[in-house]
Amino acid sequence: MPLSENDPVFTRQIIEFITVSNEFCLFTEKVETYSKEDIVEYYRRILPFLYLKGSLVKPVEPSSDDTSERFVTQEEWELLFNTLRNKLYPDDHFWVSTDMYDENTEIEKASIAECIADIYQDMKDFLMLYQKSQHAPKENAVHDVCRHFDDHWGPAVIKCMHALHELKLKIS
Repeated sequence: MPLSENDPVFTRQIIEFITVSNEFCLFTEKVETYSKEDIVEYYRRILPFLYLKGSLVKPVEPSSDDTSERFVTQEEWELLFNTLRNKLYPDDHFWVSTDMYDENTEIEKASIAECIADIYQDMKDFLMLYQKSQHAPKENAVHDVCRHFDDHWGPAVIKCMHALHELKLKIS
């Protein structure tokens, strides 16, 4: 399939989202080298931008479902999670309600490290799939990242932002 400027997997919104996603992943992959303060400050700044750019990406209907892939392994996720949790200790956990519209809802413990690791997994999987030379994987990458925005990494960004805002005030 020839590529064109009107191709839905090559829009300006997708290219900008790729740029922000890549910056997020590059920082996250080197998170062990940064201080707690630098980590909190970076994520406080990049996550709203990632959310905004992700919300502007238009979903693409993939021509083939069999080109979807996941790349981040459970071991890689756990290593990142543990690194972040240790870097943010003892301030990694926070409390959230399970349903913000139900006054009788349960309150549960959440983790900045878990949110960041989940977001990283979705961003890295998106970038790796999008880099494939064929067109169908690019369609699947855009389709998957849009679907995961609604039900996974978008909510994780929102939860994490509130916790990071409060943590910044605490450590300043």
